[in-house]
Amino acid sequence: MNKTIKLEDLGSKDYKDTWDYQEVLFKGIVDAKIKNRREDTAKPTNNYFLFVEHPHVYTLGKSGDMSNLLVDEVQLKEKNASFYKVNRGGDITYHGPGQIVGYPILDLDNFFTDIHKYLRFLEEMIILTLAEYGLQAERSPGETGVWLDVGTPFARKICAMGVRASRWVTMHGFALNVNADLGYFDLMIPCGIRGKAVTSLNVELGKQTIDEAEVKTKLLKHFANLFEAEFL
Repeated sequence: MNKTIKLEDLGSKDYKDTWDYQEVLFKGIVDAKIKNRREDTAKPTNNYFLFVEHPHVYTLGKSGDMSNLLVDEVQLKEKNASFYKVNRGGDITYHGPGQIVGYPILDLDNFFTDIHKYLRFLEEMIILTLAEYGLQAERSPGETGVWLDVGTPFARKICAMGVRASRWVTMHGFALNVNADLGYFDLMIPCGIRGKAVTSLNVELGKQTIDEAEVKTKLLKHFANLFEAEFL
């Protein structure tokens, strides 16, 4: 098993270009696994972790409802936003500046073959990171992602998640609002869930901006501990 992970910070990058890059890495791992099985070998497979910040974009998961996007193509252009239907789970999600997006592209055969455990570990990474900022984040029963004040009228989502897995290889991932413009969330029904608010770390802490590099460092620390992995 290979528990080393190649880390790449792509900076600000177009959603479609990043999606295409994910697909290349994803296919490389899947093809290597198929070749190993065909040749009856056990050569190590690669793992990747991408950090990226996208220009304003809305993405709809394969089981999502198009009606959860509340604006048309003209209004999207007015907001300098784009839209894509994607092959991850989940409903509609927004990505944009001030949001830390992480795409772990892992061969779970290197870690554990349990997609539910994988999602819970991603959530736990966020929960542990936010705890370092004094926030008590938690899961919301029946809803993926990470929330604050679950079970109250003030429940609000701070991190969305949606993944795809095939042959135990993952792609897509999580989007943590750090310095996000929350106005863009008003143009959709986040994750198809009505009556729930969305928040950002800077809003919760009452600060104009949060050091995103510091947040990334904390995320990687908790990810490495949870997955017993090492970043390269």
